[in-house]
Amino acid sequence: MPRTPDDRHLPTPETHRNTTASLLRMLDLTPVADPDTFEGQNVDSGRKRIYGGQVLAQAVIAASRTVPPDRPIHSLHGYFLVGGNPRLPVTYAVERLRDGGSFTTRRVVAKQAGVSALFAMIGSFHGDEPGLSHGSDMPVTPAPEDIDPIETLLQRGDIAIPDAMRAYYSRELPIDIRIVDLGKFQPGFSGGSGHPARQRIWFKAKAPLPDEPTLHHALLAYVSDFALVETALLPHGKMIFGGDMQLASLDHALWFHRPVRLDDWLLYALDSPTAGGGRGFSRGSFYNRNGELVASVAQELLMRSPAT
Repeated sequence: MPRTPDDRHLPTPETHRNTTASLLRMLDLTPVADPDTFEGQNVDSGRKRIYGGQVLAQAVIAASRTVPPDRPIHSLHGYFLVGGNPRLPVTYAVERLRDGGSFTTRRVVAKQAGVSALFAMIGSFHGDEPGLSHGSDMPVTPAPEDIDPIETLLQRGDIAIPDAMRAYYSRELPIDIRIVDLGKFQPGFSGGSGHPARQRIWFKAKAPLPDEPTLHHALLAYVSDFALVETALLPHGKMIFGGDMQLASLDHALWFHRPVRLDDWLLYALDSPTAGGGRGFSRGSFYNRNGELVASVAQELLMRSPAT
């Protein structure tokens, strides 16, 4: 979702606390108006705008509600249009574009009061079938058990980060986040040289989750919007909490290759191959503990200096 330089920690009483239970409530959309329209509540993301991953996740749930359960989502392509207000619920209108013999296609438009559209997505659904199979190798990476959670690093004072970033990570987070290459960020915080636009992050929900594939697809969409912007900023010694850039996710594509669970560790390997013209491009690959590629992500983003 669009981010602005003044995005800061902003608790809002109208939103749920950011816990695993609240994530599940966030994904429990309420039918409204007609069978293909749903309303979702917001999780407190600590920003003045709704976290884009929340809208992605809720759009996945809304579209999946109109598709038989034996035909899961395999890809989505969406555009973030306007930053969402975390104090207002989001309405998701689903359009049934196609119900084919093998593939089902849905269009989802997310809206809030007074806004024509926050987000628009097309999702495609396909049942599992036999076929050729291969996948890229997972990068050689330390195990998540060998990496301290970011909350632990903060408590020990092992990392020096800006107050805004400290406030964000000091909150009660529903996802265990273990950043493999955390040390590379600190020179950027102090205005030093940048680093290659690559990073690796382990993710896992902090509590067991129900055995519902759609739920895990939606939660993968939720975490897939994390760190894409940050990765594109690494070569420039900039960061999302720096306040000196106008940053926004412009679009988002996600492909589900294999079954996935968010209550087991997933490695998110990210890179940003290019930036220019006020825009950057980032991509990511999710691997499970067995080294299997389970999902791929791509995103274009706005990277604009306030002076431009």
